[in-house]
Amino acid sequence: MARPTKAQMSQSWDSRKPTEFKDLKKRQMEYYMGAKLIEVGVNPKSAIFRWSLETSGNRESWTYNAYWGESKEELLQQERSQ
Repeated sequence: MARPTKAQMSQSWDSRKPTEFKDLKKRQMEYYMGAKLIEVGVNPKSAIFRWSLETSGNRESWTYNAYWGESKEELLQQERSQ
C-alpha cells in the first residue's frame, strides 16, 4: 500500500473576526501541520505548503495543504506549466 504524500487541514470562522485572530489561527494550523508531519515521519522542511481560502457569506474557510514526495513534484510541475 502506497504511503500518502499530501495532507490538508481546514478551519472556518466568521469573516468579520479581527485580522489578529485570523493570523493566530493560521499560525496554529501551521504549527499543528508541522507536528503531524513529524508524527508520520515526514520532515516538514522537505514539504511545500499552500493556503487556499473559500468565502461563503460571512464565513471564511481556510485550508492548509502540505505536499511531499510524488505529490510535491506533481504540484511543482503543474505550477511551472501554468
